Order: sequence, then structure tokens, then C-alpha cells
Amino acid sequence: MKIGLGLPVDEPAVLVDWARRADAGPFRTLGLLDRLVFGNPEPLVTLAHLAAATSRVRLQTEVLIAPLHNTALLAKQSATLDRLSGGRFTLGIGVGGRADDCFAAGIDIRTRGRRLDEQMTLLHRIWAGEPYGSGAGPIGPSPVTPGGPEVLFGGFAPAAIDRVGRFGDGFLGAALPPALMADRFQQVRDAWRKYDRPGEPRLIAQVNVALGPDETVEQARRNIRAYYAFSGHADHIAGALLATPDAIRDAAKSYSDIGADEVMLYCWSSDTGQVGRLADVVS
Repeated sequence: MKIGLGLPVDEPAVLVDWARRADAGPFRTLGLLDRLVFGNPEPLVTLAHLAAATSRVRLQTEVLIAPLHNTALLAKQSATLDRLSGGRFTLGIGVGGRADDCFAAGIDIRTRGRRLDEQMTLLHRIWAGEPYGSGAGPIGPSPVTPGGPEVLFGGFAPAAIDRVGRFGDGFLGAALPPALMADRFQQVRDAWRKYDRPGEPRLIAQVNVALGPDETVEQARRNIRAYYAFSGHADHIAGALLATPDAIRDAAKSYSDIGADEVMLYCWSSDTGQVGRLADVVS
């Protein structure tokens, strides 16, 4: 099973160091979250910067809130990042759920799912080199990856799982323990078969971790509480943080046992020493 790292967002200046260390280690993927009304770095800009600092590790939005974005521009940005990274880019996307993000982007939160469905049809058409529409021609550059970059869907609603079967290459599951994630993974496989897709969907699990001295762990918990303050469950989520080698190993094995192709260890503290510590855990 492959292991990825979710990058911290509280100190953007350290992310190049994180990326270079991860590129030299056992990790397959670097993930970066998306918000608009928050202090995180913009993920597509940041991952383009990290693409230039790495040569092996994959780069993944985890997840990009696609309805906040202009679709034609998103198609161009993602195809450009796919080319700049030599095909190492994965577009993890979802609808989001924060009213302030939707308000700031000027979209109706009630129609964001329908908007994402429309976006996916247009994204695939643009990546295939077809004209944008009757008033505009093709939008380049062409992605390195045939048909466009790998697309993963995240989310909890049945519509998110259905989109994997209709539009995606796999599913990115977060915030569920292995016993519950197993059922979610099976729903994804069922959606895949429903749409007669060949092969199997990629199944990725995400778990929050912090590994290091007490300050590193406490910084991670503070950042989790700040990020999830809107939810009313911030303390519960921070309390579920995995902060020992054994807990992280056990979680990775448990997700592997239910069929995860990759586990993303999402780091909430900017302490770069975690890259080496986590490499030792998973090696």
C-alpha cells in the first residue's frame, strides 16, 4: 500500500522543504487542502511551485472546492499543472460545505452539486481538446495525461460517490474510521459497476497525524480546531489525531485491510521534522 502526506497550511514558506524531503522519502503523494475564507495557501498555485521543487512525488488537491472556480480557467490551470509536473498531478475535488466560501466566490451554496456536475462534463471536454462551445474554440494546453489529470472525488453524500462512477478515477475518504470507511469503499465500488467502468476505482483514505515533541502535537491540534471551528465538532476531530508511531501504523494497516490503495497522513503542524519521523514509521 502507498503512503502520502497531507501538507500543513499554517506556514506556506516551509512547504518547499516539506516537498523536497518527501520527494526523497518513501511517500507517493503530497496533498493540499482548499478553502477560500481561510488562511491556507491557494492549492493550484502552491502545487505548481512544489512541482518545480520535486521530481518524483505526486501532487494532489485534497480536495479542491471546484464550484468556487471558473470552469474554463480550472481546466486550463489543471492541464498546465499536469504538464509542468510531467503528469504527476491529481485533481481531488468536492463541493465543499462552508457558506462563507460560497458567499465570497459569488455562488449559491444550494446549487453547488449541480454546478460540479456541469463542471465535470465541461472539464473532460476541454481536456480532450474539443471546443469550449459555439462562441469559443479549444482551451489549451493539452494535459500530459490522456483525457486529463487523474480525478478523485471527496465527500460524504451519496452524490459524491455517484460522481466517482460517472466522472472520476477514484475516491478520497476522510474523517471515518476503517470500520465505517469499509462501507463507503464498497459503495464506491458499486457506483463503479453501476456505470460499467472498466477496472477498479482508486480508494484513498485520509487520517490526521502529528508526530514529534509535545509542541508539534499541540500545534497540530490548535490548527485542526481553527480549521474545523465552523463544524461544531472541532474538539472531537482534534482529539482523534494520531500522535504515536504505533497508532499511525495500526491505522495504515487497518485501511489497507479494507482495500485502500493509499493512505494520506494529513499533517497539521509545520514541523518539517515530521517528514523523517513519518518516513521511519512507514518504511
